[in-house]
Amino acid sequence: MKTMMAGLLTLLVFNTGMATAQKKSAAADLTHFPKGSTPKEIGKRVAERFVASPHPNFGKPTSPKKITYPEVCTWYGALTFAQESGDKALTDKLAQRFEPFFTTEAALVPAADHVDHTVFGAVPLELYIQTKDKRYLDMGKAIADKQWGTPEGPHVKPQSQGYADRGLTWQTRMWIDDMFMITAVQSQAYRATGDKAYIDRAAKEMVVYLDSLQQPNGLFYHAPDVPYFWGRGDGWMAAGMSELLRSLSKDNPDRERIMKGYKIMMASLLKYQAPDGMWRQLIDDPEAWPETSATGMFTFAMITGVKNGWLDAATYGPAARKAWLALVKYIDDNADVREVCEGTNKKNDRQYYLDRGRITGDMHGQAPVLWCATALLRK
Repeated sequence: MKTMMAGLLTLLVFNTGMATAQKKSAAADLTHFPKGSTPKEIGKRVAERFVASPHPNFGKPTSPKKITYPEVCTWYGALTFAQESGDKALTDKLAQRFEPFFTTEAALVPAADHVDHTVFGAVPLELYIQTKDKRYLDMGKAIADKQWGTPEGPHVKPQSQGYADRGLTWQTRMWIDDMFMITAVQSQAYRATGDKAYIDRAAKEMVVYLDSLQQPNGLFYHAPDVPYFWGRGDGWMAAGMSELLRSLSKDNPDRERIMKGYKIMMASLLKYQAPDGMWRQLIDDPEAWPETSATGMFTFAMITGVKNGWLDAATYGPAARKAWLALVKYIDDNADVREVCEGTNKKNDRQYYLDRGRITGDMHGQAPVLWCATALLRK
């Protein structure tokens, strides 16, 4: 009888352990999702919504004079999603949207004179990677080269030449947004050409920003004189480091420093993720509202980290999964993302951030959903 009881107890412990392990595994699963929440379904809906949308102008009813960076970020996300999902028809639609820039809409192509303008180059470079049409390479490469070229244009500052003399881009501003805008186009230039000079200089730039701006807890103030951890601002840094690290060679001398900055940030974000899976308008403020653009960017960074083995899957996998499932609930029937913080300047005032307008369908929110869908599909 004692032997039988011991055997039953052992079996019970074994089964309990197996059930616990299976539950943990399911919580960390970044491959299987409920119907309606899969990356292919969500990515397709949001990408097709982008294809059907006119060029946005930061919420204004008028057409933009130049293509804006939120559109660029969404376009890039739609293209990478098309590639990872094997949707050639979608790639063709996205290429057709670009075609007028060679003719009737050439005036809409931004000059490569500011980080928010230069990021445009990421789109033609991705189109070249997918289609091998040299027109895209010529355009994108010229834009990436000008970022490290001679300072010129209306945005040149007294310090611009000094940055260039240090081997940095003359477009350096020490704004946290920069580390996605600069990184995206330079990483894309490397992916398109194989020339490591592009991504190596982006890595050098990233280290300067990390050493100058990252706080001890791994997060970033919106500005040195504005001690608030604004969600989307930090999101640009998280996404930028992820984009850089996934293509930066292991022998790059700056890789270890960037990886350290990335991991410290991810650990802090894990601490501040809300129980529902979202992150907030002010990351460390429990009274701030759940904000989708920041959540999407942080989710992309964590998915990328888990998929590449930089982050412990058992720890960060559940956080990334919970965040994705929370984020997709904010997508309405038109494939527009809700609760996107409006464009935001800096201000040393907590209430200013809490009172920012919440937009539906803004490209700042559409883009990171597509990045996440892409990251989930990557092997």
